[in-house]
Amino acid sequence: MKKLIRLLPVFLLWSCEDALREAPKAIAAESFYNTVPEVESAMNAIYQQLRAPNNISGQLGAQLEAYTDYSYGRGSYQPLTHFQGLNTTNISRTDEAWRLFYLGIRNANFVIANAPRGKNLTPDAVKQLVAEARFLRAYNYFWLVRNWGGVPLRTEATLTQPNVARSPADEVYNLILADLAEAEASLPETQSQTGRATRWAAKAALAEVYFTRGQYAQARDKADAIIQSGQFSLVPVAVAGDFEKIFGPAVGTTPEEIFYLKMVRVPGQGMYLPLFAHHPGSRLHGAGGFFAHYTDAQLNSFFKNWDDLDLRKRYNWYPWNIGLGANTLLNKKFSDPSAPAGDAAGNDYPVYRYADVLLLYAEAAARAGNGPTAEALEALNQVHRRAYGQPVNAPSAVDFKLADHPLPSFVDLVIRERGYETQYEAKRWLDLKRLGPAELKARIKAATGKDVADKHLLWPIPVGELNYNAALTPGTDQNPGY
Repeated sequence: MKKLIRLLPVFLLWSCEDALREAPKAIAAESFYNTVPEVESAMNAIYQQLRAPNNISGQLGAQLEAYTDYSYGRGSYQPLTHFQGLNTTNISRTDEAWRLFYLGIRNANFVIANAPRGKNLTPDAVKQLVAEARFLRAYNYFWLVRNWGGVPLRTEATLTQPNVARSPADEVYNLILADLAEAEASLPETQSQTGRATRWAAKAALAEVYFTRGQYAQARDKADAIIQSGQFSLVPVAVAGDFEKIFGPAVGTTPEEIFYLKMVRVPGQGMYLPLFAHHPGSRLHGAGGFFAHYTDAQLNSFFKNWDDLDLRKRYNWYPWNIGLGANTLLNKKFSDPSAPAGDAAGNDYPVYRYADVLLLYAEAAARAGNGPTAEALEALNQVHRRAYGQPVNAPSAVDFKLADHPLPSFVDLVIRERGYETQYEAKRWLDLKRLGPAELKARIKAATGKDVADKHLLWPIPVGELNYNAALTPGTDQNPGY
């Protein structure tokens, strides 16, 4: 059975306004940070914000899936596929994500500030617990900076300060890297509870941050450390249905899992994103489905050019006419026919899995070395072989050849493979964004025929933040176009 990180007792789940009051903060510091179980309970409140139905594995993830080069949004998500910025409905969704990310950051700051004062905590326990909170704080800020740019930096030093100026993106990244470096140094290689951050999760996060920043040698080295550890491996696949052993609702853990948000079939505690994928008639979700995304087998060039022999294509998509023609397909990567509610699918959300690291390493190593290496090619081929049902560690007929791919061709190959591998994981838009505006716009145009407006590249700072944070000026701190 899956082990789920338990919810924080309700008396600690204050509103944002209450968090600034001295009384509840004092109660938490004096009576709830003295033992390892107490601090771990406080830590669970950080995880809970990430696992919330309106966060990355739910509504926010659904919004990001409407931005991809392989699918389109429908209903309230349809305007996003024009790539001209956010309408009022979708701004409300990003506003909610902002709130959840900062709530997670606030909860992390409480642990970072109060755990060192715990009366019954050893120095080693404090070090490990604070490192875990810093990992989670960094992860929340990583989401913020990629989607909003520079943001207010709220840390344990500013817990009582409601007004915090917007910091440049570089300063946000500096905090992220510092937090992750501490997490890498102080987190254990394994945790007592599945789903909690480990040293390997910190290395994977560092690799992705460096990757996003274009620091390819550092990204390569962090990813290579994970590969060389021998701690992780790809789950073997022989037929398309075998991918259920990776993404299915009954999966507990796999050797591919580095850091996942763990879910269970309990309302409010499961994965919400699958509900957005399905049509009620398909019965692939116990609560029905919004069929908020789809693709067209003929009109979408990214999908049309995808080899039919790739098992991921067969596993990920199924035909279902939603009134848009016989070529319409819906995504079935995450399905749970037994989900008792819309936000109760048992599928876990894969933040970092071994396939991600292999593909990241392949591209980073090639860019850092000004050309693909044999090791980079092998990392790419392992993921590619698995996609065709081949043994991952043995040469195969589907392997790419080093001589066929100079650097530009190889990088394009990896980016395409990442697009096949991570579909419906809310990762593709951010993966394309890191390539820069010009390349992102070219790839979206080639696949969908749509032009991406500059204002679409960043989300608007919430009006509530601008109204109540006196350190911000709406005229200068709002992102362009909003």
